[in-house]
Amino acid sequence: MTAMLAHTEATFHFTAAAPMAEVAPLFGAEREKLWSPDWDPRFVYPAAAADRAGMVFTVRHGDSDAVWVNTQLDLARGVVQYVYVIPDALTTLITLHLRPDGARTRVEVTYARTALNPYANPRVQRLADGDRKAGPEWERQINDYLRKRR
Repeated sequence: MTAMLAHTEATFHFTAAAPMAEVAPLFGAEREKLWSPDWDPRFVYPAAAADRAGMVFTVRHGDSDAVWVNTQLDLARGVVQYVYVIPDALTTLITLHLRPDGARTRVEVTYARTALNPYANPRVQRLADGDRKAGPEWERQINDYLRKRR
């Protein structure tokens, strides 16, 4: 019998205190470094770090390197999506939907995680628990950056 593999989905919401045209670019892998202090992508494509659809980069996750691929970067429509894989452990699909709200932007972030082997099941569950609680921290970090920028 094949062991069950964990799959989780978690969504959180927050509000960014700036118009969507200003907020949306901040969810590109390169621009996220401006507001997320621990974010450190290493670009594979394009070789010179640049936010664009199809970008590929790696990010250190504990003792592993995850390979990230941008699958959507439609800033005008407010849709940003990434897939990342930690080999032999898990996959993650991250989808962001941004919606203008006057001078603010409403942001919805959904993480869908799947274990690739039974040993990763607890890790997938732990990450999902953190995902569900991440909204206030993302909101604080991005709004702190936006305030300092003004």
